[in-house]
Amino acid sequence: MLGILTTRMDAMTSFITQHGYLALAIIGVLTSACIPLPTEAAFGLGGALASAGFGGMHHLSLAWVIIWATFGSVIGSIISYEVGRSLGRTIVDRYGKWLLLTHKDLDAADRFFAKYGAWSVLIGRVIPVVRSFISIPAGLGEMKRGRFIVISAIGNAAWASLLSGLGYAAGSNWQKVSKDFHALVYPIAALVVIVVVAFFWHRIRTVRRHNAA
Repeated sequence: MLGILTTRMDAMTSFITQHGYLALAIIGVLTSACIPLPTEAAFGLGGALASAGFGGMHHLSLAWVIIWATFGSVIGSIISYEVGRSLGRTIVDRYGKWLLLTHKDLDAADRFFAKYGAWSVLIGRVIPVVRSFISIPAGLGEMKRGRFIVISAIGNAAWASLLSGLGYAAGSNWQKVSKDFHALVYPIAALVVIVVVAFFWHRIRTVRRHNAA
């Protein structure tokens, strides 16, 4: 597992080093469109490449790293949102029993995102794993499109600024800082997975009780 992770990180490093801003934008799109790539490493490396202290490879601008990373992340967020908004009810009609979702759940999501959508999206944008999927429920809950885009832009910009700023400050020490940062991220990701598993277990029990009744 560690070997696979190392290989993926090496490939990402090579991709960003060779393609710069475009690579950051593409990674931003993918990770915000339900493909949870390690943006902690990607955006941090982008910031490090903007630092004069990164092994003589100073060829990016910190400002443009943040802009391109944010731009890609917002585009990916919009894609996921539109999928959830346009196909959500159709998917529930066809596959709801397999996904443990009903139209009652979608109505509840509508009410939730009407009341707490802004905070949910904003906070979700800076939580590992969650940030890759938060757009789907926002679309399912039909959060106002303009509001969603603005909040997503703010959250994604904060995330990109934090990570690239850390990379820029670390410079040639980014690899060590990256390992320390991942040591903090992994427990958070594990907690998120546990919460998701618990949620689905609760949903399974609820659906079974409903069917029994």
